[in-house]
Amino acid sequence: IFVLNFLAMVPLASMLGVFTEELAMHTNDVIGGLINATFGNAVEMVVAIQALLADDFRVVQASLVGSIFSNLLLVLGMCFLCGGIKHSEQEFIAQGAVASIALLGFFGLMLLIPEFFSDGQEEGGDGKDVEMTISRIGALLLILMYGQLLFFQLNTHMHLFVGDDDVVPLIPFSWALIGLVVITGIVTIFSEFLVGSIDGFCEEFHLGRSFVGVILLPVVGNAVEHISAVSVAMKNKMDLALGIALGSSVQIGLFVLPMVVLVGALTGKNMSMKFPRFEVYLYLLSVIIVSLCLTNQRSNWLEGSLLVFTYVIIAVGIYFEEEDIDHDQ
Repeated sequence: IFVLNFLAMVPLASMLGVFTEELAMHTNDVIGGLINATFGNAVEMVVAIQALLADDFRVVQASLVGSIFSNLLLVLGMCFLCGGIKHSEQEFIAQGAVASIALLGFFGLMLLIPEFFSDGQEEGGDGKDVEMTISRIGALLLILMYGQLLFFQLNTHMHLFVGDDDVVPLIPFSWALIGLVVITGIVTIFSEFLVGSIDGFCEEFHLGRSFVGVILLPVVGNAVEHISAVSVAMKNKMDLALGIALGSSVQIGLFVLPMVVLVGALTGKNMSMKFPRFEVYLYLLSVIIVSLCLTNQRSNWLEGSLLVFTYVIIAVGIYFEEEDIDHDQ
């Protein structure tokens, strides 16, 4: 079931990539990538809220941070790698990439604050209250920051992201948008079957819960979005590929996760932004590596390989350290 569902999603990925390209032709690459990421992350937010209401906070944290890892390292790395094999070097707009990576750094800082300033309060019995207050204030700030990013990209600095005027769209904007909605809906159905079949797959291969949440679920659940990003990168449309990969990471960190925290506050669920330390440190190191790869406004296959290998070694570490880390936390 796992393999058959995955194979069924591959042609859907190709169609999703086509509709995303058409939307980008009507608007620009950044908006096209933003729309693609939004449809993909809408499903994740619904699933995360359902898990939150079921009091499974660790699953929410693991799946969302895992989605950021997969987009930031695996998807972006595969875009650089596959695009770099076909094209020697590929250029992209610096402002959008730098803004995204800076905001991801801001998100990393937000993950550290509850860790640093709530631990010392635990002996007095109000540590959890401090942690939740910091998390909820931080969630509001992250959402406000994401709103400012959208205002920057879609209003004050939209001229920086103007696409190629010579490219003529093949289908109307409304058709492309409807196509994206329909394909995303079909992908959601297949993803549910795919994710549902993972339990048996994991039991057979004795995979730990953290590995499943941080690595396997995000890769499998977002497979279509990943493949569509790589396909546009191979067509030398790096701004669109970056819009999908980085845009999705930023949206999860600065909108989806904070919204889940605020929904938890409204429903009486103590969803915190205090993550396991090893995940926060790995995330911050990943942001640093990605930012170094984006400094020269050009990408090549070597940088792509570096990002993919970074993701692989993180996956290996989480696979082997899962029991000990869970015990420590």
